Amino acid sequence: MSDTDTPTGNSSARHNWLTRIWHWLNLLCLVTLLMSGLTIFNAHPRLYWGDSGNVHDHAWAAVASGPDDAYIRIGETIIPSTGFMGHWRDDQGCIQNWAFPSWATIPGYYDLAAGRRWHLFFAWIFSIGLACFMLASLINRHVQRDLHMQRDNWRPAILWRSVKTHAKGQFLHSEGSAIYNPLQKLSYILIIFVALPLMIATGLAMSPQMNAAWPWLPEIFGGRQSARSVHFIIAAALVAFTVLHIVLVLVSRPIWLVKAMTIGQKRLSAEGKS
Repeated sequence: MSDTDTPTGNSSARHNWLTRIWHWLNLLCLVTLLMSGLTIFNAHPRLYWGDSGNVHDHAWAAVASGPDDAYIRIGETIIPSTGFMGHWRDDQGCIQNWAFPSWATIPGYYDLAAGRRWHLFFAWIFSIGLACFMLASLINRHVQRDLHMQRDNWRPAILWRSVKTHAKGQFLHSEGSAIYNPLQKLSYILIIFVALPLMIATGLAMSPQMNAAWPWLPEIFGGRQSARSVHFIIAAALVAFTVLHIVLVLVSRPIWLVKAMTIGQKRLSAEGKS
């Protein structure tokens, strides 16, 4: 196996160098895309469904601020956010009413043009990297060999067992078991082959140039504003996935897992030796 250990965990490297580079490049891109995306969102912190949206249209989600307070509205649910979103103090002690504070954005001040440049530059790096990874994974059969969901993997009892073992912090596989359990396979498939391509597609659907060249693209999502909403929802889901991924690493074997994803640390053998 080229990029992962054998199921018995003997001597092959856990991840090959291309996988490790792509992993950390993805992290850099996703963090930069998120923070620059929040700068762009600050220009109009409201989300709509349909083809158009402005302050006179109903927004299904919004960050609103006033002279003394702020709140997040999702549908009809109001969540106070004074102090961290919509109404916060900058490092000079001045009150700011941008939706997201400066420490969460790139650049660390409001500049829509700069935010767009950061976002588009890293979006190209991310998109090319994802396309290369997907193509390589199909060629070297990583997808068919390691991520393919067998018929039994879809059984609710099997998936629920994977959820329970993860909740207990039991992530290592026993000898002879599959490299990835069903929950991991399903998660990676949804992220790599559904969520990330959708992020790219909805990003293109918001571009005026792409709208002119491919007018059918925003129509797939029900309009440019719908594409923007889907883009933001998937971004939030990716943040949640990343946080969960980090938590699971920390409660499992963080030193070994980080080594595996940086220098290709070998898996421990059944006797506990590398």
